[in-house]
Amino acid sequence: MNSHRCPLMKTVFSFLVLSMVAILPPSVAQAEHEGKIQILLLGDSTTEGSIPRLLKPKGPHLEQVIEQLLAAEGDLPACHVINSSLSGEYIRRLFDSGRYDRDAAKLPGLDYIFIRYGINDRARRKKFTENFPKDFHELLARLRKDHPNAQLIPMTVIPFSNEQASKEINDLVFDVAKKEKLDVFDIYPRYAAELKKGPNMLNYRRYPLEKVPEKYHALVKPFVYRDRVQVMSNELDPILGHLPGWYRDRHPNLAGYNVIADETTEYLAKLLREQKAK
Repeated sequence: MNSHRCPLMKTVFSFLVLSMVAILPPSVAQAEHEGKIQILLLGDSTTEGSIPRLLKPKGPHLEQVIEQLLAAEGDLPACHVINSSLSGEYIRRLFDSGRYDRDAAKLPGLDYIFIRYGINDRARRKKFTENFPKDFHELLARLRKDHPNAQLIPMTVIPFSNEQASKEINDLVFDVAKKEKLDVFDIYPRYAAELKKGPNMLNYRRYPLEKVPEKYHALVKPFVYRDRVQVMSNELDPILGHLPGWYRDRHPNLAGYNVIADETTEYLAKLLREQKAK
């Protein structure tokens, strides 16, 4: 082959490749895994689900159920859900512990980030009504910097505390979102509506073994983990439900997480279809 034709052929080939790339439709996802929408869940124990993971390690757990429900819709792109949440965490601790930099800052290709904090912030952050909004704004600023292509979605808390405390937290979340020009995913009403079907149907039971009468110790032995009786739902209620504080723990059981997953799927499906239609 004539050597002077090679540069010309390379130029023509490069032009053809660039032309083909230019006419390809842009991908909806900034994917960590090829072809998948990347979704991050960032929050506390009511997002992490440490006890359901202990009691039923194979799940499926919150992030897996969301993936399965989205796939079941049939018309949505494949999604990958990352649950980066931690029991006892509040926004200031997320930063000060280094966990944000370690677990969230460098995740590649995020498209949607759900943020659900407030319960521990209210309990542990001094001057909560002043500092929680500041912390939330700081978190949103960091997420925008580290994940400029992601849609940020502040969430309300579930009915974990009493109604007054929940409203105080959620009002601040709405105020922060308004100032940041973000839409809030309000999970509270759906969860509260489900609780009307049974006030304890969405929380597990976690109770100190030492407070269980000794005559029941043989009965509860299969349910003892780390010196506590831990039961996913209501099977011991007829026998132990009379014990003071038996229903005190309000963390979601798997049914509670399925409520969150189902409502999250509905919210996400709408966003994904809107994005698809653009």
